[in-house]
Amino acid sequence: MASIAEQLRRAIERSDMSRYRVAQLSGISEAVLSRFANGQTDLTLANADKLCAALGLRVVLEAKGKQGAKKPKG
Repeated sequence: MASIAEQLRRAIERSDMSRYRVAQLSGISEAVLSRFANGQTDLTLANADKLCAALGLRVVLEAKGKQGAKKPKG
């Protein structure tokens, strides 16, 4: 599975918006967004959240396999 960063980079590319417009909608500076989109840096969690909101995405966390799964009571 692709990392969250890779998925966000693809979402930016696939959006019908320019990076400038994505930056405006997300409140992330165009320079930070450009460096992220080019793979030169990562985003803070706060900026990733803003980017998801601007692109109409949501993050879904799922436990892998049995790790983190709750055992039934009884």
